[in-house]
Amino acid sequence: MSKVRVAAFTLSADGFGAGPGQSLDRPLGVGGEQLHGWLFGTRTFRQMVLGLEGGSTGADDGFSARSFDNVGAWILGRNMFGPVRGPWPDDGWKGWWGPNPPYHVPVFVLTRHARPPLEMEGGTSFHFVTDGIDAALRRAKAAAAGKDVRIGGGVSTIRQYLQAGAIDEMHLAQSPVLLGSGESLLAGIDLPALGWRVTERESTAQAMHLVLTRASSHVRS
Repeated sequence: MSKVRVAAFTLSADGFGAGPGQSLDRPLGVGGEQLHGWLFGTRTFRQMVLGLEGGSTGADDGFSARSFDNVGAWILGRNMFGPVRGPWPDDGWKGWWGPNPPYHVPVFVLTRHARPPLEMEGGTSFHFVTDGIDAALRRAKAAAAGKDVRIGGGVSTIRQYLQAGAIDEMHLAQSPVLLGSGESLLAGIDLPALGWRVTERESTAQAMHLVLTRASSHVRS
């Protein structure tokens, strides 16, 4: 059965999914890169994102590899695609990742400003959705053709889908880092009241991995 899920999403110990002051030079915000120490050295990240060999193969890598399993489409907020604000100045910006992004499936980008789809190397295609999260999810489910839809972030996008009751599973990696400020993922969201519970946990030297699932009775039709 296909799922809508969040995977390999990192939070600081004080609950922030990104630091303040996101920019072209600091896409994860001030201090945000240190959140992802558990991920950057894994074999999966090095191969799929950086195109490099080697890397760790322990539990952190296991969660990283699982995050790509059975994914047929992604949904990203505009910040996750690029730092440009307002109307697109031109078609020059094609994402953070170069000509061959690590997705290899259709990706639906939430934005208020229309833009033609982008066909990239490796099977990735970016589609810019201007009519909201429900429309993006419908399109992503159709494109996924029975596979999972992964909500890639950022924080605001995940919060919107959480509050809409549209997510079935989340893998959150809590990093032993304090940011003090930034974008809080769960502030004001009562997960138990929404039917969420922790169904898996594993601690490594660099992260506490938590898998949360939502009771089927709370799944939105």
